[in-house]
Amino acid sequence: MTAMPDLEPPARRMALVLENVADERLSAPTPCEESTVGDLIHHVLGLSVAFRDAARRDLGPATRTDPSASRPSAALLPADWRDAVPRALDGLVAAWREPAAWEGTTQAGGVTLPAAVAGRVALNELLIHGWDIARATGQEYDCDETSLRVSVGLLSQSTDEAERAGMFGPVVEVPDGSPLLDRAVGLSGREPSWNPGAASARLG
Repeated sequence: MTAMPDLEPPARRMALVLENVADERLSAPTPCEESTVGDLIHHVLGLSVAFRDAARRDLGPATRTDPSASRPSAALLPADWRDAVPRALDGLVAAWREPAAWEGTTQAGGVTLPAAVAGRVALNELLIHGWDIARATGQEYDCDETSLRVSVGLLSQSTDEAERAGMFGPVVEVPDGSPLLDRAVGLSGREPSWNPGAASARLG
């Protein structure tokens, strides 16, 4: 893992998805069963700040906090989130474009890990949650092949359910020859065919 992936394509795609999220969709269900659209947007804001600081080695509360310690909540979104999240995404992208960001170790989610892994985790978070929010709000979603290959490579490193517990659900198998996006989504523990109509019917 020596190359430096560019986080800009999935970050830009995320920003475009968020532009088309109507206020009334913030409470909509998502492929993350316990999270609404608003919850995930709050999560994206938090992870963007945390992984930006991880890239800069500005280690502190944002990088030390275990994500499981407090759940993201739409109620905690700032009033200006439509401006704040894109700004945070821009900062995240810029931080990981510095070659030094990928060297040595850093901290994210309270865990010390190789910086090269942390950068890929950040990219994967943007890509998968971009898909989550797009699906939940009825938007088309695509991403560049390079980012998809980084995501699939990262998610393929462990398919053991015990190791993935707390991070991803059980792998959802997809047919041979499926698009890279479907493979990434399945490896993240999501059903590629998920749609908000089916989710609403299940909740009802």
